[in-house]
Amino acid sequence: MVTDGRPEAPLQTLSRGITALEVLAAADEALSIGELATRLGLHRSITYRIVRTLEGHGLVARDAAGDLVLGAGLATLARNVSRDLQTAALPELTVIANELGMTAFVTVLDAQEIVTLVSVEPRAAVATVAQRPGTRHALERGAPGRAIQRLVKREAGELPYETSHDEVTPGLSSVAVPLDIPGHPAAALAVVYLTGNAVDVASIGTRLFEAAELIRKDFR
Repeated sequence: MVTDGRPEAPLQTLSRGITALEVLAAADEALSIGELATRLGLHRSITYRIVRTLEGHGLVARDAAGDLVLGAGLATLARNVSRDLQTAALPELTVIANELGMTAFVTVLDAQEIVTLVSVEPRAAVATVAQRPGTRHALERGAPGRAIQRLVKREAGELPYETSHDEVTPGLSSVAVPLDIPGHPAAALAVVYLTGNAVDVASIGTRLFEAAELIRKDFR
């Protein structure tokens, strides 16, 4: 809707609700109402009303302590986001995760950010790094972001993969390769692991490149 030649401001409540979901998605642990209110910069009572609405749609839930986490309803919504890419990527992500003992995931470009589309954690690892679908960060940070920038800028790069250490999250490293799928936003295939772990980065990069090629073949 346009008034006086200027676009109408986005509906405030909807914008706040979406921001609340983004905050919960980015959090490393469940948040209390008070913590969420602080991060949103809103009064506790306003935050409570937003949370109740999101709970009613299954987008926010409570853990055993009563704190806030993302709800299962989001998984239902996410199923149809690039469904064919998710379907093609999941078998390769599962193989990579269990073969390397690392969380494997696909990120896609969304404006000037990248967002995790789908991820798989290894079955047998003692400790794994969670990479939640919906997690987002700036395009300029981290190996997946730089891999996606290769596609956007059509640059080859000296190596077939990108690496990062402690850029997005302190203590975490990543290896990523571009994933160019016709008809889809620029994407990257990546793994994340604890910084300091002894890993063969070159072998991981080569394995990711091979997996990306297999995923691409499903769209030919």
